[in-house]
Amino acid sequence: MQAILATAEQNLLSPMILSFALGLFAALARSTLSVPEAVAKALSLYLLFSIGFKGGASVAAHGVDLRLGLALVAGIALSALIPIVAYALARVMTPLGAVDAAAVAGHYGSISIVTFVSATAVLAGGGVASEGFMVAVAAAMEAPAIVVALWLAARGGGGGGRIEAGLWREVLLNGSIVLLIGAFLIGAATGERGLAEIESFIVAPFKGVLCLFLLDMGLVAGRGLRQARGVLGVGTVAFGLVMPLVGASLGLVAALAVGLSPGGAALLMTLAASASYIAVPAAMRVALPEANPSIYLTLSLGITFPFNLVLGIPLYAAIAGAATGG
Repeated sequence: MQAILATAEQNLLSPMILSFALGLFAALARSTLSVPEAVAKALSLYLLFSIGFKGGASVAAHGVDLRLGLALVAGIALSALIPIVAYALARVMTPLGAVDAAAVAGHYGSISIVTFVSATAVLAGGGVASEGFMVAVAAAMEAPAIVVALWLAARGGGGGGRIEAGLWREVLLNGSIVLLIGAFLIGAATGERGLAEIESFIVAPFKGVLCLFLLDMGLVAGRGLRQARGVLGVGTVAFGLVMPLVGASLGLVAALAVGLSPGGAALLMTLAASASYIAVPAAMRVALPEANPSIYLTLSLGITFPFNLVLGIPLYAAIAGAATGG
């Protein structure tokens, strides 16, 4: 426990977390501080390309093995199972109806790529290596949760359940996923030679860019919390804190079954504990327009995202290390 608290304290004092806290404070205090939308998008593109490329180069250096296939299967299974667990928990802990609970469940079954990127930065800062193919696992965990969420909504009497061709296109060709997988394939094709050519661009500036991006995320989260005041009750907020721990526990079981390293296990736990606030909200607007965005966006971005950044990631890393003997 002391090791976990020490890691959490160290993470709290990192430039990345403090940048997020600054943005959160500025938004709650109604400061005029803002990050232009074009700049925020550029920062996002940089982070996705960087993490994808480095993951592909890592796979090229170490080769593809059976664990890659098993990890992909585990990720897809988690993305399909977690929404069912989240839906049941939301119906017990919160007053949400079937449609809102299904929409929330879809967010928690999918993943937050920014939380994943933050976890890789924390692990790298602590000298903990992880499997490069975890980038591919992250991408594979986007779509299954959306399909399950629509099934849950239809089962609960909601209007969703049918997946139109346009929705499939929006899910599978989501810009962040295309860039992440594309960069991963470029890194895998060019390997260490390609990494050496652009290392000064995608390695050294990475943490500084992440600080600016998390500053913007803090601003977005703070504005969401302000606007959603009175929408979320105690039970709903509690769900946003409990569900990441449930997801991380399922992720740990899957990581142990696959045989991931301590770093890989920590990343899979982080993915299973995170909640989407980019791809899934876009899909829910199309497929479940009757669901309340103030609920699912505030839960994922305003409650679970800060929890994972501040406490979750160091907790998952410590538990993964202890469970895998790392």
